[in-house]
Amino acid sequence: MKVLGVNALFHDPAAALVVDGQTVAAAEEERFSRRKHGHRPVPFAAWELPEQAARWCLEQAGVDVSDLDAVTYSFDPTLARPAETLGLHDPWDHLRQTYARQAPQFLASSLPGLDPAAVRFVRHHVAHAASGALASPYRDADVLVLDGRGECASHLAGRYEGGRLTVHATQELPHSLGLLYEELTEHLGFLRSSDEFKVMAMASYGTPRFHDEIRARVRTDDRGGFATDPIAWHTMAKPLRPGEEWDQDHADLAASVQARLEEVLLELAQWLRRRTGGDRLTLAGGVALNCVANTRLHAESGYDEVWVQPAAGDAGTALGSALHVAAEEGDEIRPMPGADLGRGWSDEEIEAYLRTAQVDFERPADVAVEVAECLAADGVVAWFQGRSEYGPRALGHRSLLAHPGRSANLERLNDVKGREQFRPVAPMVLTEGASRIFSRGPLPSPYMLFVHDVAPQWRERIPAVVHVDGTARVQTVDRDDEPLVARMLEAFEQRTGLPVVINTSLNTAGRPMVDDPRDALECFGSAPVSLLAIGPFVVRRRPPGR
Repeated sequence: MKVLGVNALFHDPAAALVVDGQTVAAAEEERFSRRKHGHRPVPFAAWELPEQAARWCLEQAGVDVSDLDAVTYSFDPTLARPAETLGLHDPWDHLRQTYARQAPQFLASSLPGLDPAAVRFVRHHVAHAASGALASPYRDADVLVLDGRGECASHLAGRYEGGRLTVHATQELPHSLGLLYEELTEHLGFLRSSDEFKVMAMASYGTPRFHDEIRARVRTDDRGGFATDPIAWHTMAKPLRPGEEWDQDHADLAASVQARLEEVLLELAQWLRRRTGGDRLTLAGGVALNCVANTRLHAESGYDEVWVQPAAGDAGTALGSALHVAAEEGDEIRPMPGADLGRGWSDEEIEAYLRTAQVDFERPADVAVEVAECLAADGVVAWFQGRSEYGPRALGHRSLLAHPGRSANLERLNDVKGREQFRPVAPMVLTEGASRIFSRGPLPSPYMLFVHDVAPQWRERIPAVVHVDGTARVQTVDRDDEPLVARMLEAFEQRTGLPVVINTSLNTAGRPMVDDPRDALECFGSAPVSLLAIGPFVVRRRPPGR
């Protein structure tokens, strides 16, 4: 079967193509439109179809619209109810549901030749679940889905066996761990449904002194669900406006909610494991991007293995809905081959971009060695290689790289990106050397979705990647999967004695990650970056006055 999956409702519009059970392409619309998360000035305009992403997926695979057996949409409006009956205040919800009901016609308009009858609605949390379990390396696995909301629920707990899902528990709205975290995000002056990771970073600066108050409002039950009662945030910390300075009360509130979130996730996972007897857990939904909570699940849930979908947010439901329908129709589903499922360019195409831009460039004997030389000299490198990543993490394809041994490089990179100074950057390390530096979290960790303790003897050697709590969000690199990145890491270690390089996403604040060569050149031109490594070529920063 050839199945095109689409997410186009809450945020993060995306498309993915599955052919005969194999994931061949997946991309978020923001990489094409340059609108982060699909947000626009008015709420309902965020419900954009991923037209460019969908067309690219088809072109990438050489598939015509007429060849498609199905187009899946990761929300089922037949299951939705009015927001007010769910205890939600959402004045746009009736328009959202109307939009979803008309999705077949909208898709047929944007993909000429598509029969609207080919569009199949997939329950939102089932799409998330499939993106977790079916895309994972495991044939059979338990799955937890937690996010803000789907049609009427915010949670699903189940098990996949032989490609079929058995649902063991759900949680009806308005109770939602995702919405709870969104509310806190907004209270702390950040953008909800976008900046939740900032709250996770802030939590490391606080102590959970409001834990008892939060625990009284957020409780699990004996049926695999939970309750999230309204919280008077202002009684613990005053609300912040965007950009306003936070204080210890805000950090302590973030730490308290983070601690309770971790406890609730553990309780839900342990309930599911008792129910199924499973030894492998997969995670999806926006809450699954909380890498601190993921590490506690790995350490304390009782599961032998925990796997998280790298595009765990709503973008991942495009892939999940396609996998779900392919499995229903009898295709044998193969594991997701990696996160590098987006656009890529040939050397010739990249060179044409560089010549059109009229920039000076070189083609060194080995771009990995050239980059290592620049990093060892304390340069910042924009790294643009291969196909772009699906999901929010830069994993060695669209990255900013720097020297981890200089503590000032954390502030330097946050300045380059124009973001808050309390936010950490991540270490990239070869898989075979990771365990001598990092512990507690699972290794290998190729998708940067867990945190690890940094060994005390290494904290002074790589201070730029060590968060205030002594942890780091590690990305391990397999030399067979990423030979170019591996060569760069080895060349850097030869010059510095350090097997670690800073890796953060190639973008500036408020903008989507760089995706195509034009984006890379624009970012390089506007940010204080020493070197752009794009394909086999390098572009150097000219000294002032030249």
